Amino acid sequence: MMRPPHSLATMLLIAMTAATLGPAAARDRDTVPAATPAGKPQSCITRHRISNSIVRSDDVIDFEMIDHKVYRNTLPGGCPGLGFQQAFSYSTSIDQLCSSDIITVLYTSPLRSGASCGLGQFQPVTLAPRVSKPH
Repeated sequence: MMRPPHSLATMLLIAMTAATLGPAAARDRDTVPAATPAGKPQSCITRHRISNSIVRSDDVIDFEMIDHKVYRNTLPGGCPGLGFQQAFSYSTSIDQLCSSDIITVLYTSPLRSGASCGLGQFQPVTLAPRVSKPH
């Protein structure tokens, strides 16, 4: 029997990472940074090349790749609770994450699954430079 790529241990790790971000990280993620398209949208990205996923809102996830490219995924119908929880899981049997795949919001306290939502196209983007806020 094949194990799904994202086991309970992986989902727990994703959830614990999101839970330890703290208030400063949560504030930074409250707004979706501007992005300029940097190529044609793609239906899939290679899973093992994803270095980080940043939940920006209920509608937007930025996938940072190991080569520093960023792919923005705008969920067509949004995903209730995603922006607040900033944690999700998915399961796929291939080394691709595609617009046909479904993500599931992970609630961290108590650990449980939330809404399941479809992904959109993966748009390569260049993010606008971060503007430092005065202290």
